[in-house]
Amino acid sequence: MLLHVHPQDPNPRHVKTIIECLQDGGVIIYPTDTIYGLGCDIFQHKAIERISRIKNIDAAKAQLSFVCYDLSDLSKYTKSISTPLYRILKSYLPGAYTFILPASKEVPKILQSKKSTIGLRIPDNNIARTIVNGLNHPILSASLPGDMVEEYTDPDLIYENFKNLVDIVVDGGIGGMIPSTIIDCTKDSYEVLRLGAGVWEED
Repeated sequence: MLLHVHPQDPNPRHVKTIIECLQDGGVIIYPTDTIYGLGCDIFQHKAIERISRIKNIDAAKAQLSFVCYDLSDLSKYTKSISTPLYRILKSYLPGAYTFILPASKEVPKILQSKKSTIGLRIPDNNIARTIVNGLNHPILSASLPGDMVEEYTDPDLIYENFKNLVDIVVDGGIGGMIPSTIIDCTKDSYEVLRLGAGVWEED
């Protein structure tokens, strides 16, 4: 299904359809503040396995991240965050960043890598955050497979490419081509693993 959702004022009926799909173990493609991503409910194992198959990856080894509504999810899915780090997260989020943080035991086992880290995203995108807020916990997020970057900005083309692999393509308008900036915060000195759409100015 290709579902058109207003970027600034998502129709509650459409959001309900998406949330019910996720709760039933569905896989969606949805807009963020950077590129379109694959998403599913973090507690639906079969959906996580589906995303892993679409991307041809191992869920525990993959670079999958949690898309959260706000920083309140930090305390649940990550281990204790220092006050300075919390201030940094608060100043950069919502925004085009993925922060790698130590994972807590609340992270589903299928996603617990040997490194015990989790990528955390709070995109500056009303559709993504409205979905997560309605679901009441994060959604798992992964980039679309392959390198067809220009095709991945147009929801109609995304739908043509993936309609047999996912349940809903959420059309929130033309997407970006640059992914989020990834910052590893598990070490004493934070390391930029990928410089993307988010500007990083920390020392």
